[in-house]
Parts: sequence; C-alpha cells; structure tokens
Amino acid sequence: MQFKEQKKRRPSINITSLIDVLFILLIFFMVSSSFIEQPGMKLELPTIKSREVARVENVVLHISKEGTIFLADKQVDFDQLQEEIEAMIPNIQEKTLILKADREAEHGLIVRVMDVAKRSGLTKIIIGTRIEGVEQ
Repeated sequence: MQFKEQKKRRPSINITSLIDVLFILLIFFMVSSSFIEQPGMKLELPTIKSREVARVENVVLHISKEGTIFLADKQVDFDQLQEEIEAMIPNIQEKTLILKADREAEHGLIVRVMDVAKRSGLTKIIIGTRIEGVEQ
C-alpha cells in the first residue's frame, strides 16, 4: 500500500488589511494634528550640567529682583536701554547679550528686555545660569 505524501502547506498571514488600517490611522493623525507655531525669539540656552567655562567678551545685562537694569555695570532706565545697547554694538565683535536676571525678577520685564535687545541689533542672547550646588 502506497500513501500519497501530502505537500506541506506553509502558513501565511495576509497583511494587506493591516497596512490599509495603518495608512488610514496615519492619515487621520496627520489631518487632526495642528501645527501652530508659537511666536518667540531663538535663544541659545547654556547647559548648567557642564562645568566648562568660556571667557566671553560681550554685553552683560543684569536685572535685579526689584527690576533695576544694569548694562555693563551701569544702571540704565528701560526707556534708554535700546539707545545704550545700540551705542555699544560697534565696540563688540560678537553681537551677543548675556542676560543675568534674578530668579524673582518679573518675567514680563525679562521678555521686554530680550525684545529690545533683539531690535537693537544683537543676534544672540545667552541666559546666564549657575551650576546647582556651587556658590558663585
């Protein structure tokens, strides 16, 4: 007696339906997502984990918690800030402002100062920080 040998059938999974569902989900998320661009300024924020210190010869602006503004160790009124910065720009190589504001300083004042600096012709703003746990 001879038996016919049955051919082994390889199991297969039809993924056509799965691909269709994935494309529909992709289209749904693309259409329902909103890409709203928030207005603002480009800032290069320094990291505070790094202990590398670079010597930078630029304009340094301090804001105290009372709102007093010091530009290069000279007290300046907010109204004269733009003129003072514009007068300093020809004397510096890099058009960079280092902004060192007290943590309790008013946020609105800091944003207005950054806007004045940008309008004055400075191209880069660096926010001054200190390394946590290190007294300076």
